[in-house]
Amino acid sequence: MVPHILWTDVLIYLLLAVIAGFAVYASRHEHLRTPWRQVTRRPMAMGALVVLLAFVAVGLLDSVHYRPRLPGSATQTSSEVRSALDALLSPLRRRTEKTYSAPFATHAHGRETVLRPDGALARAYPRLLHGGAHLTDGESRLADILVKVATATGTVLLLWLPLAAWVAWRQRSPGDGWAGGWQRLWRGESELPWRTLLLTLVVLLAAIANLAWLSAYYHVLGTDQVGQDVLLKSLKSVRTGLVIGTLTTLVMLPFALFFGILAGYARGLIDDVIQYVYTTLSSIPDVLLIAAGVLSLQVYMAHHPETFDNVTTRADWRLLFLCLILGLTSWTGLCRLLRGEVLKLREADYVLAARSLGASHFAIMARHLLPNVMHIVLIAVVLDFSGLVLAEAVLSYIGVGVDPTMDSWGNMINGARLEMAREPMVWWTLGAAFLFMFTLVLAANLFADAVRDAFDPRLRR
Repeated sequence: MVPHILWTDVLIYLLLAVIAGFAVYASRHEHLRTPWRQVTRRPMAMGALVVLLAFVAVGLLDSVHYRPRLPGSATQTSSEVRSALDALLSPLRRRTEKTYSAPFATHAHGRETVLRPDGALARAYPRLLHGGAHLTDGESRLADILVKVATATGTVLLLWLPLAAWVAWRQRSPGDGWAGGWQRLWRGESELPWRTLLLTLVVLLAAIANLAWLSAYYHVLGTDQVGQDVLLKSLKSVRTGLVIGTLTTLVMLPFALFFGILAGYARGLIDDVIQYVYTTLSSIPDVLLIAAGVLSLQVYMAHHPETFDNVTTRADWRLLFLCLILGLTSWTGLCRLLRGEVLKLREADYVLAARSLGASHFAIMARHLLPNVMHIVLIAVVLDFSGLVLAEAVLSYIGVGVDPTMDSWGNMINGARLEMAREPMVWWTLGAAFLFMFTLVLAANLFADAVRDAFDPRLRR
């Protein structure tokens, strides 16, 4: 295989480097360490962080792309671009059916004309090629599922109990035995909420183990119109949601920071011009700007097909362009907040002292104003993430979101609107997209609430 790096992959790696740099910077400054230490003491926040890290791991696996070599060739590569997640989920990619099938079904969802053993034609539900193929006629499907769930859950518990015992042993007080450590762990008498972390971890691992074990025998979330496993599509959509929620922030922050701090500090004509710009942008409906930008990109792609050598690159460019447009249209709110905060901070004693000592305007903005508005930036970033993930679903539903060939929850919801009108109704595509999106957005909101409480001076305890 030959590595293939997409533009969104580069930006994801850049974002990871920025986060790592900020973590190092925050670890060396007490005024940043203290709020983050308060975040780590919130049980709900740490439980949500475990779930977020699981989504991030899936997204990072799907961001390592390569081109497989053609069979029998040592130099030529396929035009298809795959990822490490595709290689990990290759059994799900190969186990395709003819068309729709319900979750854990052994037969197709619709009737087809089949040939009976006596040679007559009949309308019946045909047996699936892979879903429940290991079951013989008359064997109980429910009993088989329960046995596999018990096996996977029991295996996870056997691996989790030594970890919990080690944590309990570390939590014991001097002179206490195992019982004292377990009691302190259960009552939550530790600096870190180990009880919440361990319970969230075991539930998450049990869910992953059950999905992995059951998906080898069943289509856990059913199949779509072309027989592709819906669980595979849901996992492949994680990267799209994370890219929309994070890279848009990477585009938005420079504009919001520069113009917000400059407007609040300079005032006068510069302030008036910046206010006019972001007020004008805020008055234009975002959907119109996004639709105009995406349609312009589609026209460019239609007239320059040689620039995009495969479908994946084409879809990646559209995703990147969508992040750019969302970033250029969503920086105004944060800019307004930063301007108001800087208008207050510019009259603070330390800013007046720096100005009287001859410090340059750039040094004052960079060394005195920027660190003191970072709490607003962090709060805005974590709160905007869930809104951007939901925005992708809405934009894809109206046809101006990501490329139709790219897996995303928005495209799944868009395709489900026709499936819901079928008879019998196909509901599991919409249900799977809702389940994954709900879990990600809920975890992000719970973590965002803790960050807001820790960094907001009015709420800090």
